[in-house]
Amino acid sequence: MWAVSTVTMLVLAGILPDFQLQSPDGDSATTIAVTAALGAGAFGVLSAVVWPLLVRLLLLVPALVLGLLVFFLNGSLLLLALRVNPSGQPEAAPETAVIVAAVMSAVASATGAALAVRDDEAYRRRLHRLAVRRRRRQPPCSSAPGTVVVQLDGVGHDVLRDAVDRGLMPTAARWLGAAPGQDPTHRLTPWRTDWSSQTGASQLGILHGSNHDVPAFRWYEKDTGEVMVCNRPAGAVELQRRAVERTGDGGLLTADGASRGNLFSGGAGELALVLSVSARRGRENRSRAGYFAYFCDPANAVRTALSFVADAGREIGQSLRARARGQRPRVSRGGLYPLVRAFATVVERDVVVAAVIGDLLAGRTAVYADLVAYDEVAHHSGPRSRDAEQVLRRLDRALALIERVAEHAPRPYRIVVLSDHGQSPGETFRARYGLTLADLVRAGCGLPVPRRAVGVPPGVEPWGSTRSGAEARAAVRAALRRPAEERGERHRPARGFEPVVLASGNLGLISFPDVPHRMSREEIDARHPALLPTLANHPGVGFLLVRSEEHGGVVLGARGAETPLDRLDAEPGPLAAFGPGAAAAVRRTHSFPHTADIMVNSFHDPADGEVLAFEEQIGSHGGLGGDQGRPFLLSPLAFSPPVDGGGEVVGAEQVHRVLRRWLEEAAGPQVPLAARQAPPEGPAEPVGDQPGERAA
Repeated sequence: MWAVSTVTMLVLAGILPDFQLQSPDGDSATTIAVTAALGAGAFGVLSAVVWPLLVRLLLLVPALVLGLLVFFLNGSLLLLALRVNPSGQPEAAPETAVIVAAVMSAVASATGAALAVRDDEAYRRRLHRLAVRRRRRQPPCSSAPGTVVVQLDGVGHDVLRDAVDRGLMPTAARWLGAAPGQDPTHRLTPWRTDWSSQTGASQLGILHGSNHDVPAFRWYEKDTGEVMVCNRPAGAVELQRRAVERTGDGGLLTADGASRGNLFSGGAGELALVLSVSARRGRENRSRAGYFAYFCDPANAVRTALSFVADAGREIGQSLRARARGQRPRVSRGGLYPLVRAFATVVERDVVVAAVIGDLLAGRTAVYADLVAYDEVAHHSGPRSRDAEQVLRRLDRALALIERVAEHAPRPYRIVVLSDHGQSPGETFRARYGLTLADLVRAGCGLPVPRRAVGVPPGVEPWGSTRSGAEARAAVRAALRRPAEERGERHRPARGFEPVVLASGNLGLISFPDVPHRMSREEIDARHPALLPTLANHPGVGFLLVRSEEHGGVVLGARGAETPLDRLDAEPGPLAAFGPGAAAAVRRTHSFPHTADIMVNSFHDPADGEVLAFEEQIGSHGGLGGDQGRPFLLSPLAFSPPVDGGGEVVGAEQVHRVLRRWLEEAAGPQVPLAARQAPPEGPAEPVGDQPGERAA
């Protein structure tokens, strides 16, 4: 690597006019070569010794800002290396030094990767030495198995099964014994989400044991007059607080746990890219600590930056190709979306995986990490598109890396892979019918419908629509620690007679802010007699849920279909197309205090699994219908089966109970919340020893 770096420096000196390795009078070739060798050596030593110290000093800087500072700090190290060089008189302009340092780091990283690929045993020895050094600096950890849970956001059970069968995910295939002569080490189990099939509800239930009163990804709360959104930092803090208050427990990760890339902390003491703590400032915000494991090597930032640019370019090319072919269905993929996608598929993945590797080598008891790459791409390209398949390949390589590192950890590890929901394909509601759900509601209320909603061509995003890619945008906000509202959503809608209409995938919520309680069907009919028939009879609507003074709650469908909630099991009515479990999911949501006045689930075609998203997504989730409600659990055979007797896992809260049982099987019971002190202003999190530098 030293030789390659020396040659790289010589080549750059010959190409860049502001980078000189010789004196103005000229030097011999031998002198120039020695100068380059000493400069490359000094730069390598400074990168290995000084760089980690600089990163520690900059842990308070948001992740994306630190990623940009890497290039300037790297250039400064190169200038220092040239200045201390005893041979020759090397010089470089500051801006040129940034370029030279970036290229040299990238070449060094590529060289190291090539050497590791050619000699796998050398790679293993390097990991072993790293693990031994870490153990010397830390107290001994338990010899009981630790547990790593990796969440592949948005990957449905059938999508994973198909990817394994087609060879797209060889690591998962090996675990399942898909190849001849291989014995399985894991079992694959589907589970069923709640009606709100989205990350906010699922992950809150999985990590904190309760997703009570989370009717959707975004909803209007009449008692506060605010729109609650799961991927706003303030919303995540409040939802986590409510869950902890309801369960009386800090979460799944309260005992020596780490939370990486999640919306919620799970009670972990080690955090990185966790939204519920992203808006905090000061020493108590330990979210920054996980970045050290990644940015302590400047080559990581250079490699990630190059991959970021490549993936953004790949997205632009794929979008142009889809438009040129007239592909349908299709949504807009312009604006900042290529950058958001590249963050999810490259930056977030790299930082989270690096943090998990640090947790493994530190011997953490429980780790939960979320990789949002597939979900982000599938929203815009489709759940089974070629673009999404490429992401699955890269996610499988991340699982293989985690598995290899676990072999060198100070304790054995069991790796669980799961998803929080799937995705269902289909056109958008607006693309098929030329108007949004909000426009249909306004028409049913006798309010004027804006002209911009009539005949809007596909691919053009109308004003006021909700953005897709919520999980990836949440990761960006966590990295920047900047709470931001989504376009088209007011944090506190003005109270008036006009309804508030919100969308969560193919689930719509309609609330009347001037009425302090949840309106009944009778009240809605008296106020807007045409609204419920207009919605129920629209071909893009599957069913409605409203409160009823006579029956408590009622499900409405087309052509006057009406079924009270207590008779749904015997007479599913409009829910028949949505499969088993739909009735129980609807009844549970009906019991929530903040359920909207009218809950709208889109049309669903059981033949092809199609739904119609009320957002700009051709792969969506959030309601009932299709693969979105059927995620998976991929668990080691060393753990007990998720459900005895071959039963079905229903709801995120039951997944939490399964994971908690597995943690107890591996390492004993979790520490209760009462044994630790929680910060008074935010979600209940344990106050551990020091921030996560040790885990990193």
